[in-house]
Amino acid sequence: MGDPMRIRATETNGIVDVKILMKHDMESGQRKDAAGKLIPAWFITALNVKAQGKEVFSANFGSAISKDPFLNFKYKGTKGDKLVVSWVDTRGDKRSDEVAVS
Repeated sequence: MGDPMRIRATETNGIVDVKILMKHDMESGQRKDAAGKLIPAWFITALNVKAQGKEVFSANFGSAISKDPFLNFKYKGTKGDKLVVSWVDTRGDKRSDEVAVS
């Protein structure tokens, strides 16, 4: 479903810096199309990140998040950790991508 997330995770001195770019239109439900009709709301509602199966980050999003959201956070981890990044949106669509920490 759609483009994969762009995930970069690098470890320095036991701290993993995670950068995630999610491709998603993130429609708020407030905009109108060329004909003046409201474009239905469609946005990511929940994001979860696990390292080695343990949750290291989770977030609930609302309609005010911009298109193609970018997220950056850090956690204590090591090189080689397997990160799994997953989200779900208002249509019930889901996406999950993996990356190894370098």
